[in-house]
Amino acid sequence: MRLPFRSLTSQEPVLVVAPHPDDETLGCGGAIALLRLHNCPVSVLVISDGTQSHPRSRKYPAPVLQQLRQQETLDALTTLGVDQSAVTFLRLPDGAVSTLATLAQHQAECGAYLKAIAPKTIFLPWRHDPHPDHRATWQLVHSAITYLRFTPRLIEYPIWDWDSEQSVSLPNSAQITGWRLDIKAVVSLKQRAIAAYRSQITDLIDDDPEGFRLTPEMLANFTRPWEVYFEEIK
Repeated sequence: MRLPFRSLTSQEPVLVVAPHPDDETLGCGGAIALLRLHNCPVSVLVISDGTQSHPRSRKYPAPVLQQLRQQETLDALTTLGVDQSAVTFLRLPDGAVSTLATLAQHQAECGAYLKAIAPKTIFLPWRHDPHPDHRATWQLVHSAITYLRFTPRLIEYPIWDWDSEQSVSLPNSAQITGWRLDIKAVVSLKQRAIAAYRSQITDLIDDDPEGFRLTPEMLANFTRPWEVYFEEIK
């Protein structure tokens, strides 16, 4: 079944939450660019430090890789129209976001952040994403929302469901609807933003043979002229 198209317009604050540096661009790059074209204020919160993508690299040990991935994120978001001052890095340990201790420790920190920017719409990872850091990010954001005096609109984006080796069947729930966003007008911007993540899509880090790399086949799912979102029916 082909998902219907919906429009996306807002003049009120929007927050995009990324489990790792690059998820915001892969999953929501088109939406971010469209919102910024209409002068919508967009903030981005990156949860983990992303340092487990190449854990055995000597050229890029964790502190160096963390700085590299943060700069890639800033470069990508600048391309999409987001000011660097609107980007926040929480720097939780990559791969350990899902631990109960981590979630409990940082709930208040995320809650204070939400209160400060008061987003009326939040883009966050799909609650059933195969990656545990993505599911934990969804949990963290949901727990932090209790610090707000209002309920923002929540829009969920898939990342690893596009991977045939990790994807799971989408739950057959009458409470959740899926839709697509037409991003033809900004897809070239999104492609340029994705290209900023050289550590994830090229051989820039060449001394960790088992390091992570987004394949062309995987990237093809994020450079289409539309993006997929899920939303709970109120």
